[in-house]
Amino acid sequence: MKRALFMLTLIAGAWLAAGCNTIAGVGKDVQKAGEVVQEAAKKNQNQ
Repeated sequence: MKRALFMLTLIAGAWLAAGCNTIAGVGKDVQKAGEVVQEAAKKNQNQ
């Protein structure tokens, strides 16, 4: 579980670094990364 969350965090971080061109883009990227982490947490909670 910790490894999966760690990998998702790394992927989200790389995605944020690659896709942020504007302040609006940063907000969208942060929101999407939060959604990914939230979904991973929900999946792991139900196991």
